[in-house]
Amino acid sequence: MEAFFFGYQAFTSKPDEMLARRGLSRVHHRILFFIAKYPGLSVKEMLGYLGVSKQALNTPLRQLMEMDLVQSTAADDDKRKRQLGLTADGSKLEKSLRREQARLLERAFSEAGADAVDGWLKVNQALSSARPGESEEAA
Repeated sequence: MEAFFFGYQAFTSKPDEMLARRGLSRVHHRILFFIAKYPGLSVKEMLGYLGVSKQALNTPLRQLMEMDLVQSTAADDDKRKRQLGLTADGSKLEKSLRREQARLLERAFSEAGADAVDGWLKVNQALSSARPGESEEAA
């Protein structure tokens, strides 16, 4: 658990610093990440990825829009549906955050070797398929 804690701390520290200089936080980073990964996703889809309420998403998403990092447009098929996209500045910021994390992972993967990387990927896939609050006993 300690190694996981410090590994996650190392993984997020540089992006957290970069975001803090703009008055942003990790929640803003997650929003930027998912919009970059899935351009045009809806607010409803974003809520599903983040696992938060519409109320919890509202403030950070609005802040990103006010800073001209994220844009919201009406979907072609349904004008009531809002699709999210990164602006040029938003894309630039998201890429710089991802680049920092990719560099750290590349160094760690290089040191650990291919077998360790495969194991790490399997562990992360298993973690991502587990649902928060669910235990072996409950399953």
